Amino acid sequence: MEARLNVFTNPVTAKFGKHLVAASRVLAESTLPLATQELVKLRASQINGCGFCVDMHTKDATHAGETLTRLSLVAAWREATVFTDAERAALELAEQGTRVADAAGGVTDEAWANAAKYYDEDQLAALVCTIALINAFNRGNLIVRQPAGDYRPGLHA
Repeated sequence: MEARLNVFTNPVTAKFGKHLVAASRVLAESTLPLATQELVKLRASQINGCGFCVDMHTKDATHAGETLTRLSLVAAWREATVFTDAERAALELAEQGTRVADAAGGVTDEAWANAAKYYDEDQLAALVCTIALINAFNRGNLIVRQPAGDYRPGLHA
């Protein structure tokens, strides 16, 4: 499979991508745990069917020390015993924030209140931005059919 457009060499997409990467650096410097950020990115990417981002965030999380067991169970997090209550709240928020069209009201008050039990305002802000940013990356990659499988940790940092 070959991408419809080379987003790394096209001047418009490369410049846009640099801004998205800069935004991701802001989030990496936030107090939202990096493990939570990777789990959220992985789950949203699974929902959206973005193979490039599933590959990237699985490998980045593994490189950062995440276990294969937890990564394998992200798609079935509700039935898994390996996630904390805080991570579960973040994954629920990520799912609802990603499936906006499927949920007539968007993110429920219950999901927001549950996340707010575990994260302070700055962490909630970082969580919202992480969900929005990964969805933007997913959509761009899906539109151009960015192939998956060749990512190496740190390749696009």
